[in-house]
Amino acid sequence: MTKKKILLASIADVKKFVSVVSMYDFEVDLSSGRYAVDAKSIMGIFSLDLSNPITLTAHTDAPEKFFAEIKDFIVE
Repeated sequence: MTKKKILLASIADVKKFVSVVSMYDFEVDLSSGRYAVDAKSIMGIFSLDLSNPITLTAHTDAPEKFFAEIKDFIVE
């Protein structure tokens, strides 16, 4: 399990992010405050507060390729 902070600043960002996440067979969660949603769900993502960075949790032991594909969304 690996966590990163990401920022999805526009509707286009959300669509692109979901299309990348959906290609992977492991679970990916997004959380903002006390709410957590499936990162493969566009509706779930839009229920979060996207004005600030949100926490991504990837449930895999080898997230390197995945994080390389979503590097544009990761904030340090």
